[in-house]
Amino acid sequence: MNKMTIDELTRDDLTAMILRAKKRADLSWAALAELIGMSPVWLHSAATGMNAFPEDKARSFASILGLPDSAVALLTESPLKVWEQAVPTDPCLYRLYEIVGVYGPTIKALINEEFGNGIMSAIDFSMHLEREKNPKGDRVKLTMSGKYLAYSNW
Repeated sequence: MNKMTIDELTRDDLTAMILRAKKRADLSWAALAELIGMSPVWLHSAATGMNAFPEDKARSFASILGLPDSAVALLTESPLKVWEQAVPTDPCLYRLYEIVGVYGPTIKALINEEFGNGIMSAIDFSMHLEREKNPKGDRVKLTMSGKYLAYSNW
């Protein structure tokens, strides 16, 4: 079987390569993030093609996972951020869509009341995930922080 060269790799091919290398390395996203000095949330999004790595972080990441040096170019490339708009069937992803479906209009109304007519950026954005202990069962705590962007009138 012919092995493709890095020049023939698509971003999806590189993502698959990263996931295999991460599994072989037996490292969590949190451990990888700590090794290169990034948030686990941001690292995963960049590793799967939804954000671009800064060059120094891409080089560190590639080195840790044993990726070819030429992978750095794909890791630092600006993403297209194309994804399926259909509601996914994976239970975890579906619940996130459900949260937006149920609470999206409420979040929008509350943002508009607090800040004015605008949106929360998903580009100037950070997110953190943590375990919250609870006697009824541990909870997933997501904290999202996005810059407020007012709509422009022109």
